[in-house]
Amino acid sequence: RKLHTSTNLLLLSLAVSDFFVGLLMFFQITATDDCWFLGDLMCVLYQYIAYIITSASVGNMVLISIDRYVAICDPLHYSTKVTQKTVQVCVCLCWTGSISLQSLNLKDNLKQPGRYNSCSGECILGINYIAGFADLILTFIVPITVIVVLYIRVFVVAVSQARVMRSQIAAVSLVTAKKSEIKAARALGVVIFVFLICIFPYGCVSLTSQDNLLNTSSEAFVICLFYLNSCLNPIIYAFFYPWFRKSVKLIVILKILQPDS
Repeated sequence: RKLHTSTNLLLLSLAVSDFFVGLLMFFQITATDDCWFLGDLMCVLYQYIAYIITSASVGNMVLISIDRYVAICDPLHYSTKVTQKTVQVCVCLCWTGSISLQSLNLKDNLKQPGRYNSCSGECILGINYIAGFADLILTFIVPITVIVVLYIRVFVVAVSQARVMRSQIAAVSLVTAKKSEIKAARALGVVIFVFLICIFPYGCVSLTSQDNLLNTSSEAFVICLFYLNSCLNPIIYAFFYPWFRKSVKLIVILKILQPDS
């Protein structure tokens, strides 16, 4: 129950999106030599779910950045501003917004699966220019801008707080609390940094792409790089968070099923 915090609820939402990215990758095994053997309908559904999950993942990163911004820059009001109910509403809006956005983005493909395929075995999506541009703005440019601006602000405030703490060592309890928040911000900063590295090439390729057909080798590479971020997140948490390692251990050995756990 110690882990039932607002921040960890956001991390849980991120973990869910990461899990489903890994689950979707099993379907990619069926694609050999760029051939898709599961039919046009499954192709569209596969891409549709992938778009929803990646959009939700980006939204979760933005919510995590906002959470850390409030925790570091306005710690006295954090408990009143960022409640579990507020976070639950934000997470629900994040996922429903992703579903709505990608439904509009891929509506032509959902109505007529395979309409952009030139031969059997292809899995190509066609995206309307306006819808694609709106998706690029909402899932790349705006989130990246928000994340970068907030984390610059977070680290500026964190450095200034660290200086104050060193000059006021007498306030031991306050120092401990501040250090925990700064440590959490630092670890989440690593997650955000890795996320930016993985998503930035995807955004650049989308900006420079001359057509809206998602079938080129460069797009395949940057999409795989984007998916790689979902693999790196659990590894990062395993290194930075002792409670994460302990929780996983308790789950794997099924100790959570015991009454005294």
